[in-house]
Amino acid sequence: MAAVPSSVTTGVQALGPIARYEQEIIDRVEDFDDPRQEWRRLISEALGTFFLVLAAAGGGMMGHAFPGVITHTDAVVAPALTVMAIILFMGKVSGAHLNPAVSIAFALRRDFPWRRVPGYIVVQLAGATLAALFLHAVINVSATFGSNYVASSYSAGAAFWIEFILTVGLVSVILGTASGAQNVGLFGAFGVGGYIALAGLWGSPISGASMNPARTFGPDLVGGNFSNYLVYVAGPIAGAAVAVGIAFVLRGRGGGASGSGAGQGSLFTEIHDAAADR
Repeated sequence: MAAVPSSVTTGVQALGPIARYEQEIIDRVEDFDDPRQEWRRLISEALGTFFLVLAAAGGGMMGHAFPGVITHTDAVVAPALTVMAIILFMGKVSGAHLNPAVSIAFALRRDFPWRRVPGYIVVQLAGATLAALFLHAVINVSATFGSNYVASSYSAGAAFWIEFILTVGLVSVILGTASGAQNVGLFGAFGVGGYIALAGLWGSPISGASMNPARTFGPDLVGGNFSNYLVYVAGPIAGAAVAVGIAFVLRGRGGGASGSGAGQGSLFTEIHDAAADR
């Protein structure tokens, strides 16, 4: 067994018992490959998606219950602001994907391990479903009023292309703000939230501007109406894949430390200063 450098031993011994315990916790939580921390990240994804769908589906359902109260602008800006807030308060735990298409994109970009993608998708769908159940129980209107459906005068193909191109933009913003050259940390929340609002303002009349299979799945399941749901799976996933290709062209291969930190969650962005604990 290799000898431990004396400088390392001295540094560890110099820490007090409380500081050593804190350092051990930091090391465990920062380790993306530590399976003991996965429950923490899964709860974060489920909770975050719950709040996202609460705002996104709640706008339509509340608007049906109280006609004239919720405007189109309100309905598309509320989830955008919610996403911004979620990224700010829990993005460092799980990466705040809140969207199966985003989880797949980070995996394709090599910033997130494929083995963790199924767990993320399951809890995202569960969080969305719980939000729809909550809204239905409280507002007492069908969850279908909070879902996304193709506009009556447009084809499923037209809605697919809208979902596709909107998701290309969304995932491009997410991957761009998470890149090594342009990592802006938590301030990326403003870019992502701003894009969601702008995309919804012009793109929602045809498809609802879901850009998220989980966001549509929850209300569809609770409302019992999966009309054209394939549009809301194929469009966002195809758009996410193209966005990953664009990221490769613009910035090269992923898998760097900053991209992985953004994609997987990094609770601590500052270097732990052992000297400060002495």
